[in-house]
Amino acid sequence: MLKVFNDKFHSLVLILPLFCLTIMARGNSDKIIPGADSPSEYLHKLKGKNLALVVNQTSRVGDQHLVDYLLANQISIKQIFAPEHGFRGEAGAGALIANSKDPQTGIPVVSIYGKNHKPTAAQLENIDVVVFDIQDVGCRFYTYISTLHYVMEACAENNKTLFIFDRPNPNGDYFDGPVLQPAFRSFVGMDPVPVVHGCTIGELAQMINGEKWLNDGVQTKLEIIRVKNYTHSMKYEPPVRPSPNLPNYLSIRIYPSLCFFEATSVSVGRGTQFPFQVLGYPDSSFGKFSFTPVSLKGMEMNPLQKDKICFGDDLREIGEAPHFTLSFFIDWLRKFKNSEQFITRDYWFNKLMGNDQILKLILEGKDEAEIRKSWSDEVKAYGAIRQKYLLYPDSIIQK
Repeated sequence: MLKVFNDKFHSLVLILPLFCLTIMARGNSDKIIPGADSPSEYLHKLKGKNLALVVNQTSRVGDQHLVDYLLANQISIKQIFAPEHGFRGEAGAGALIANSKDPQTGIPVVSIYGKNHKPTAAQLENIDVVVFDIQDVGCRFYTYISTLHYVMEACAENNKTLFIFDRPNPNGDYFDGPVLQPAFRSFVGMDPVPVVHGCTIGELAQMINGEKWLNDGVQTKLEIIRVKNYTHSMKYEPPVRPSPNLPNYLSIRIYPSLCFFEATSVSVGRGTQFPFQVLGYPDSSFGKFSFTPVSLKGMEMNPLQKDKICFGDDLREIGEAPHFTLSFFIDWLRKFKNSEQFITRDYWFNKLMGNDQILKLILEGKDEAEIRKSWSDEVKAYGAIRQKYLLYPDSIIQK
């Protein structure tokens, strides 16, 4: 009897580790794996090529920056193109990005944020492949997708292949808002998509290509390294903040609604440790909650209402952030005696919104439900276009 027990125990000891490995493997199979974290999909294709990279602080392979990872795998990197906030993501919003050299590797860093938004033919002359790997947050006015547009155009015009290491969209579970009108095209809105576009970078690139939105209808040779185990209904929290003033998941989710306050006298918390999570104005009648924007290196050196005590709303208390809404903006407009005291740059609001009709409707006193009707047909038409270019399972219902 003892021998039988020992034999069974011995068998269990042998089987248990295999069982645990099986459970772990099943767990890992459900984990979202960004494109860069699947090197077996791209390393062999990049060997022997001269690369230019469009990257920032979010461009990671595990805990290692993509630049360092590729160099360690004997991939030749000739140039780095730096977007807004810089190659290391240390510059504030709108700050000038200068040409330089990466101090860690000596690779030339060329700014494509400022006067030069688009890589030139000379800058791409000795390049075989351009790699784009940047975390997006799914908003039309988030300038990394404008950079994507220009990089695609440069690659198409100079016959270069563009590799996109795709990443999930933390606002990818819906699309909403008015579609950009051509008259309001700018670096905070390049393509005719809604405020929240509901695509990954790879899907958006396919759309830009397929709809021939590039200059003269040119098309880019694309190679997309897909995200594994991702669907649009999944929650995704980027492991690295996508830009200095989007420090956490709440800020990313509420950003589409709060960015329009950048056209007003109301602070969204730039110059604090909780940007895009609060709203405030230097008047104690606006609320009991208060904060003081200050100069913060690496985040915001000259924030709105700098060094003034602002009173208002702490949106960290709302729990789960809503989808894109005008309610915050409309509610705050009503707190002011006149709209001129609140809206200080109507042209900027219109650029961000992509038309000049929404602000007119807001100032006329229309509620959000009425205003939404103004874009319902165009966003429905966009939804049909978007469907053609999806790379991942989708269960989005139009807002």
